[in-house]
Amino acid sequence: MESNFNTSLEIVEFAQQEQLYDSLLLQLSKDFALANAPLDFPKEIGPKEVKSLLHEKIYFLILEKFQNYLNLLYIVDIPEQEIKKLTTLDAVDASSVVCFLILKREWQKVWFRHKYNS
Repeated sequence: MESNFNTSLEIVEFAQQEQLYDSLLLQLSKDFALANAPLDFPKEIGPKEVKSLLHEKIYFLILEKFQNYLNLLYIVDIPEQEIKKLTTLDAVDASSVVCFLILKREWQKVWFRHKYNS
């Protein structure tokens, strides 16, 4: 499994190349809904827009709906030690890092499901 990603955009673009883009978007929508933070993607959305929309949503959750943000981290299964590594107090930077962590974990879920259920 490819896991040497450096940016959120690389993950989304790789999912698109692997023809698992729709599955990734579905997984993201599902987990955000479970965290009571619905995230709907327009039908024809590109990787850059997915990354931007996700980043904006996480930023909003951090500032406005922190409990939903914590629920999201739990539902997606982001390790607590990864969150504790965040050294920035800036919400924009923190949401960018968390966006990457969420995409990386969601990609793992989609990839494993595709690999072992096909």
